[in-house]
Amino acid sequence: MKSLEGLETRPTPDRLREALFNVLQGRMKGVTFVDAYAGTGAVGIEALSRGAALVVFVERSNAAVRVIQENLAALKVTERARVIRGSVGTYLAAQRGELVFLDPPYEQEAEYEKSFAALQQTPPALVIAQHASRQELAEVYGVLRRVRVLRQGDNSLSFYEPAGEKAQPEDGLE
Repeated sequence: MKSLEGLETRPTPDRLREALFNVLQGRMKGVTFVDAYAGTGAVGIEALSRGAALVVFVERSNAAVRVIQENLAALKVTERARVIRGSVGTYLAAQRGELVFLDPPYEQEAEYEKSFAALQQTPPALVIAQHASRQELAEVYGVLRRVRVLRQGDNSLSFYEPAGEKAQPEDGLE
């Protein structure tokens, strides 16, 4: 899989990506998965390999969008993917996916607030936000409440569900 040169894109570490999909394994089949701030698309491509029906990649960088498109073509999965070049906040407010993965640049902490705000009108079943372990995200963003934090070294994943919805035991979130 192709990657981007330089330090602008911070890929999700392989071990963290594996841990994420171990948690999600019972929820992937046939869903629409949104990979927001997609970078090279590694998380979304993994979602495709784990049974997602459609993955929507949202990325602002032209160079990253080209890499995502090249990776999808090389793996022959373009028919199950949509690549959107643009603002994550704009896309999240206009579209719907059952599972949403947020991974904004760690130094742009305001992007978490913007993304969660955009998800309020039609909240997905699950939002996963990757963040620095030293950064503490809010317990609640509007109708979305945190149900789990998975820490792995310098990186963490916070899992959010709409308030009032209880994770099923087989989901592995509680």
